[in-house]
Amino acid sequence: MDAIIWNVRSVNTQQAFERLITMHRQHHFEFIWILEPMQQAGKLERYRRRIGLAQAVVNISNKIWALIDERELNYGILYAMASDMTVPWLVGGDFNVIWDEEEKFGGLPVHINEVDDFRHCINTCHLTDLGFKGSIYTWWNGRSEENCIFKRLDRCLGNMELQQTFPGLEVTYLSKTGSDHCLMLLKCDIESSPIKKSFRFLNFWTKHDSFLEVVKENWSADFSANPFVLFNYKLKKLKKALSVWSRATYGDLFQKIASLEEVVLVHERQFEVNPTQMNRQRLHKVQAEMIKYLSLEEEFWR
Repeated sequence: MDAIIWNVRSVNTQQAFERLITMHRQHHFEFIWILEPMQQAGKLERYRRRIGLAQAVVNISNKIWALIDERELNYGILYAMASDMTVPWLVGGDFNVIWDEEEKFGGLPVHINEVDDFRHCINTCHLTDLGFKGSIYTWWNGRSEENCIFKRLDRCLGNMELQQTFPGLEVTYLSKTGSDHCLMLLKCDIESSPIKKSFRFLNFWTKHDSFLEVVKENWSADFSANPFVLFNYKLKKLKKALSVWSRATYGDLFQKIASLEEVVLVHERQFEVNPTQMNRQRLHKVQAEMIKYLSLEEEFWR
């Protein structure tokens, strides 16, 4: 596989872009990766111009990965980029925030507002977690016993176009050797052909508070036609909306259970070493969460 990886700051002139086109004609790159290691957040207009660059690259390659390290990127910038993003989009790195309480062990209680802001941003931008293999915790504060804190701060997110183009994407968390963060290994099986999964309506969806709202918002059509045509259109629209909503709300059910099993084991070991009331409460909390997802799994197979 031939690919070119280029910092977006290096492709900021007409001459540089022409060079990129010339190199592509010579080498016929399979992928063109545009990297953006941010040092500080810039203006929205600058990012809009870079989205224009991304669209231009698509015209010569048809495939692109736009990678952004979101740690120094405020949510407003991410919203602006998502509004114009129509190409496969990968957002990865140290986000410095967790998705839910199960992704943290030890330390002070989780600030729910911070978690909600992160979730709202990712869902609004139509990004989903690509999942992972390895330990659920990607960061460690370097301390032990009651002062020990683990978090999952590093992750890879992608839009629907990315996952449809590269169905074999796989993220593995490696060891934390030499750093307080683990390395992320991203694999792409380009030989895999896209797998079209049949739509399945899951009964436990109806028990979620936001289910009816999703149905109400998407059971509509902005045109007039034969009733059967309208009905078919609404079904397809709702099916797509429920699929996206389910991924954002429940994620990969089986991956979630596997992660929770590891979280429970960590809390069990911590309670055995230091059987305090706080550690007992934490253990019961993650056990209850795992039981909830196990019941969802049971309903899924039923």
